[in-house]
Amino acid sequence: MKTRCSKIALTAAALLLAANLAFAVDKVAAPDAKGAAKGAVAGTQATAAAKAKVVDINTASEAELKAVPGIGDAYAPKIIAGRPYAKKDQLKSRNILPAPVYEKTKDLIIARQAAKEAVKPAAAKKK
Repeated sequence: MKTRCSKIALTAAALLLAANLAFAVDKVAAPDAKGAAKGAVAGTQATAAAKAKVVDINTASEAELKAVPGIGDAYAPKIIAGRPYAKKDQLKSRNILPAPVYEKTKDLIIARQAAKEAVKPAAAKKK
């Protein structure tokens, strides 16, 4: 009798847990009121938007630099005057941006290097 009651209780608990798990999965995957899926889709959209807003400090115009939060009118001309940069942290080491401003903007900027010229073939070998 005891084993039969414990089996019934365990089965009931398993069914309740399965129902709660199924409800939780449906809640995460369900679209919100605007029709956009929650969870991973929203995360990938945010990541893609963040990557699209990254500004190259070696080639950006003054207007593009001013659009970066924290740089504005005060630091954009200084960044342009200090070009080229091998790494973005040179903004801090060259005292172009104060440390707190650099920490705020470091994820929004990049310092790409100019493409190196193609290696020209040797003109004519001397014999």
